[in-house]
Amino acid sequence: MDPDIDFAALFGQFDTLLMGRRTFEAMAAQSGGGMPGMKVVVFSKTLRPSDHPKVTIVSEHPEKTVAELKAQKSGKDIWLFGGGALFRSFLELGLVDAVEPAVIPVLLGGGIPLLPAPAARARLKLTGHKLYPKSGIVLLGYAVR
Repeated sequence: MDPDIDFAALFGQFDTLLMGRRTFEAMAAQSGGGMPGMKVVVFSKTLRPSDHPKVTIVSEHPEKTVAELKAQKSGKDIWLFGGGALFRSFLELGLVDAVEPAVIPVLLGGGIPLLPAPAARARLKLTGHKLYPKSGIVLLGYAVR
């Protein structure tokens, strides 16, 4: 964590969170699954909506759901909050506008890939970057071409 990262401002940019089942289950174990002030949409073929009344569960047609969310936007952005497989499928469907990875100065010997295989190549254009000197974190912004 870096003390200069303004998480309130970061979260304030969004009114809708999209995530996959595994990310949701990890978040639900810590916080109950909701995010105050945000609509949470979970893409899952196994979760039952009746078991999770605080969130919207979507089991099919993600492109239709995202189109509907974009049409009713309140002016804030939609954040694909977690789920590498979900990210891959949204990228393949042309539903990802931007990617903002952070480079955190820790070497790991494994982990969950940002874009799990098999994935088609995606071209990106750098739109911005920010260095947090206290921690060495670099936030990168890319538009998906």
